[in-house]
Amino acid sequence: MSESTARPPALTSVTDAAWARLHPVAQQSIAADMAVGRPNAHLLAVVDARARGAAELSGVGSPMVGEVVEEVLRWDGAHVNVRRYEPIDTDPRSAAPVIVFVHGGNWLLGSLDSADVAMRRLCLATAATVISVDYRLAPEHRFPAALDDVLIALRAVSDRYPNRRLVVAGDSAGGNLATVAAISLRDSGESLIDHQLLIYPVTTCDLTIGFDMSYEGISLYRDEMQWGQDHYLPGASFADNPLVSPLNADLAGLPSVTMVLAECDPITPQGVLYANALRSAGVEVNVRTFEHMFHGFFGLDTLIPEAAAAMEWIAQSL
Repeated sequence: MSESTARPPALTSVTDAAWARLHPVAQQSIAADMAVGRPNAHLLAVVDARARGAAELSGVGSPMVGEVVEEVLRWDGAHVNVRRYEPIDTDPRSAAPVIVFVHGGNWLLGSLDSADVAMRRLCLATAATVISVDYRLAPEHRFPAALDDVLIALRAVSDRYPNRRLVVAGDSAGGNLATVAAISLRDSGESLIDHQLLIYPVTTCDLTIGFDMSYEGISLYRDEMQWGQDHYLPGASFADNPLVSPLNADLAGLPSVTMVLAECDPITPQGVLYANALRSAGVEVNVRTFEHMFHGFFGLDTLIPEAAAAMEWIAQSL
């Protein structure tokens, strides 16, 4: 790794030892934001946070895949917009799965565009068809609207590709929606999903057990997580709902899991707790925590070459 940057004094909860574990590229980005007083997303109005996220995408290079198609998936009178990525030189006999991916963003932010580069890289690495879901965002659409949209996509994709393995995937809040969709389908007796790919997933609303304050401010703040919950949930009583906090769910009989965690991510405890709970319920789990990485590193292969190792490991796991 390149030379380390001094820890900004404003990161009061982060020790020098913890900061030293963080990848230098992330150190430099965080230090630069703090030097200019750039407020974090949860200190902005939701509309402004979304606009800033969209502006940050300008100039990001997109690797070429075989095909990118905007589509509308329909199921039982409902519909959801998606973006489908096909690999280069697809072999119709290929054993590669179809991956339905749910982007992150604290249930409030993110879009097909914000996930685009990562989806292209996932498509190329796995040789899979990747379908990115444009689910409805809070606070305009609170729980369970986003989950309903993911279920529409999964049912429609399963119907379209009956002879291919179906993987439900997502990062952060998208990982939350991916795994609660698997729970919902199991509960309704629908055996559609073959595997789950969960990338630093949100698995509990209980931040006393699901947030490591020693990494407070490394991509995420505790108040930021609470901000997402407050906008996503119809009321505080929903925080314990198993389809919001899957750590509270009966996990027996769920599809097997590949889980990617980041060493310097304050919500890594949520992933660890969930992996342990899945194993205790008899679910096969393949989990790896990537050293020096942080919340949001997935897909940043060109900015952080070490992130490419995660994509390669995902491809091997699938």
